[in-house]
Amino acid sequence: MPNEILNEEAVLEVLGTVQDPDLNRDIVTLGFIKDLAIEGAKVSFKVELTTPACPVKEQLKAECFTKVSGIPGVEEVDIEMTAQTRQANPGGGPTLPGVKNIIAVASGKGGVGKSTTAINIALALKISGAEVGLVDADVYGPSMAMMFGVSGQPEMSPNNKIIPLEGHGVKVMSMGFLSDSDRPVIWRGPMVHQLIRQFTADVEWGELDYLVVDLPPGTGDAQLSMSQVVSMSGAVIVTTPQDVSLIDARKGLRMFEQLKVPVLGIVENMSYFICPNCDERHEIFSHGGGRKTAEELGVDYLGEVPIDPAVVKGGDEGQPIVVADPQSPAAVAYSEVAGRVAARLSILAEQAGDRPGLVMPEPIDWKT
Repeated sequence: MPNEILNEEAVLEVLGTVQDPDLNRDIVTLGFIKDLAIEGAKVSFKVELTTPACPVKEQLKAECFTKVSGIPGVEEVDIEMTAQTRQANPGGGPTLPGVKNIIAVASGKGGVGKSTTAINIALALKISGAEVGLVDADVYGPSMAMMFGVSGQPEMSPNNKIIPLEGHGVKVMSMGFLSDSDRPVIWRGPMVHQLIRQFTADVEWGELDYLVVDLPPGTGDAQLSMSQVVSMSGAVIVTTPQDVSLIDARKGLRMFEQLKVPVLGIVENMSYFICPNCDERHEIFSHGGGRKTAEELGVDYLGEVPIDPAVVKGGDEGQPIVVADPQSPAAVAYSEVAGRVAARLSILAEQAGDRPGLVMPEPIDWKT
């Protein structure tokens, strides 16, 4: 005798009570439920998220399983988690063909671990299942070639586009591929602008969910040029707990505000150190400045990354920490930051749709 209670309407009704905590809407209304099928006492469906790096993916899957399993007559639930990354273009400006989101990683001053943060965010997004590229726009101090463990010169495609090199599955374009490592780059603004245009618009990036751009420290020609060449989806500001770094981070944030680029949040790098002998936490450069600054400026605090000598070693050897030791505290922190960046972009994409000029939503209180 067929179970009249177990039907598609009943399944969608219970799934309609499952809320995406980032988008603040239920997953049925958001259109996440795909390929719903009922075979006897078995219910199967896909949950299509807005990014493979969704930080609440497992939470949503568990809640869906619990809700559907509670329907009378259900004996088996099969859930497949998939993702279709959405494009965030709040400024409505020019985009790159095939590239859905462009993430600028910046800092107000040098030496805060900006490039290390950029490469680990890119790799964490790749590991989550996204297609990722990285532009080393730090013209005067390109480091991505060494940090990715990639060497050689890019080739040209039949349609006269630059073919980026690849490291750990991420497409990479860097000045380091085109110049000797010990030769300084002494360029004026117009040449920097031309290089950034070539590294973005003239590269065969293919289909990318995220293009991460490692900008030079400070507020100068490269940042301005990047905003003129393409519409950036959002910016991540990297700082350390020190007051001098936080002062410069504020300047960087104000710069992006003037350029109409949403600030996705602040990352506090070198936040603390865990003694390998006693497991005691030491806050070498003070602590909490990044979170306080984010709160004062009304942006997300994306997380804090500990000091770990393995991070430096991995960068020197072309094995970034999220690849070399994915379970280490630093790698976990970078992965969490990447998930929060992806979630913030999904919120922008959902709220903006095809409408330019979106006002950034209220900061999220990430639990760290």
